[in-house]
Amino acid sequence: MAFESTYTYQFDTAVYKGAVTFPTQLFINGEFVNPINKGTIDLINPATCKAIARVSVGDCEDIELAAQAARAAFKEHWGLKVPGAARSKLLHKLADLVDTNTDQIAALEALNVGKTFHAAKAQDLPITSSILRYYAGWADKIQGKSIQTTPDKIGFTRHEPIGVVGVIVPWNFPLSTLIMKLAPALACGNTIVAKPSEFTPLSALFLCTLIREAGFPRGVVNIVPGYGDTAGQAVGESMIIDKVAFTGSTLTGRKIMEAAAKSNLKKISLELGGKSPSIIFDDADIDQAVKWAINGIFMNQGELCVAGSRIYVQAGIYDNFLQKFTESAQCLSVGDPFSPDTFQGPQISERQFERVMGYIKSGQEEGATLRLGGERHGTEGYFIQPTVFTECTPNMKIVQEEIFGPVAAIMKFSAEEEVIEQANNTTYGLACSVYTKDIDRAMRVASNIEAGTAWVNFTNWPDLGLPVGGFKQSGAGKDLGEDALENYTNIKAVHINIGIKI
Repeated sequence: MAFESTYTYQFDTAVYKGAVTFPTQLFINGEFVNPINKGTIDLINPATCKAIARVSVGDCEDIELAAQAARAAFKEHWGLKVPGAARSKLLHKLADLVDTNTDQIAALEALNVGKTFHAAKAQDLPITSSILRYYAGWADKIQGKSIQTTPDKIGFTRHEPIGVVGVIVPWNFPLSTLIMKLAPALACGNTIVAKPSEFTPLSALFLCTLIREAGFPRGVVNIVPGYGDTAGQAVGESMIIDKVAFTGSTLTGRKIMEAAAKSNLKKISLELGGKSPSIIFDDADIDQAVKWAINGIFMNQGELCVAGSRIYVQAGIYDNFLQKFTESAQCLSVGDPFSPDTFQGPQISERQFERVMGYIKSGQEEGATLRLGGERHGTEGYFIQPTVFTECTPNMKIVQEEIFGPVAAIMKFSAEEEVIEQANNTTYGLACSVYTKDIDRAMRVASNIEAGTAWVNFTNWPDLGLPVGGFKQSGAGKDLGEDALENYTNIKAVHINIGIKI
């Protein structure tokens, strides 16, 4: 496939018809430019395994150029030189442009990621523009405190932008995850060097055109698609970048921490892997619990860090729940992301497809019962049948390790204390869900599960005002809510002498 600096894809599907034009170059200092070493990558449609476009990929030299542009912008025409109200106006404008282009962006996400067009349009894109507006509202409200320390001295704190923020995001929610970090960072007055996944850069590249249209100054936002071991590593190692915000695997998170420590001890925030438990008690509304648990594990092809992949069901309703859950999973429509009836699309890549199939094989070899699925769906694309295992034991790989695919492990429990211990028997601590009509039990269990997010009687439903982030090896720092602002500011204490003599 030949390289073109601007590429147009013509969609002719049941849910969207039209042409979408997007740049294929790096976005540095307000311009679309070729990478220094002319690197490119062919993007694959995971539903067909066919190439859809060839785009530029940067490496360490391009990251350094982007960081220099971001540093110059921070010093010259961003940061504390731009009032919060002005930053707010730009973020609101960008949100409006995302809304205006929702269909085009949703089509790119479905094409590039394999998620359904409906999910991208009805869920991902409204969340994306809402995040922008939420932090636009915070941009002129970032403030410190005034503290009367003694009669002869007063002090106050300033929350100042850190400087250049490196952002590294994964392929499962390419645009919304990028905006989850970009919006609070910009609201606080930082500049950005972002590296989207080399698998799914299209929505980020399209966003660059909207950033320019919104009127952001040159160099404030720079976006460099690239490989993790080159461009991503360069973000972590750069002596110009002051902070890294990362979402991805725990393994890569460790590498980011190491690179930050070995370079300039840059601040980091990490949203990492998960192995989230869904706990369903005897008194739960079983039909609602089934629907939410189905959504919890099979949403987005199971490619989400908070996926409720470990499902614990109390003995009194276990058989009934299992039957209803299996029937519901069997009815899920797997196929073309642009079909209006599709619930589950393909896995992102051949590598991820093989990884998930490897876990399914491991579950069978270790003695779990394969109740449903476990096979490839169809003959084209990276589709996997919704898969359900039972008779699972705590030490099995499918119970302990993050699969990132449509694979559920369902286990029976008897007592509350027993399930809490089982739920916490993991290196992860990202999220959990508890299903019960007993509010005392709900609060008790949610409090005792070692996870950064606890949903009661539902799951996978973010609230922009509440933080997202994990315990244990699921990360450090928070996204969303007011708490996320702490990731992107330095606190300075100012002391003023009003009477001390020496």
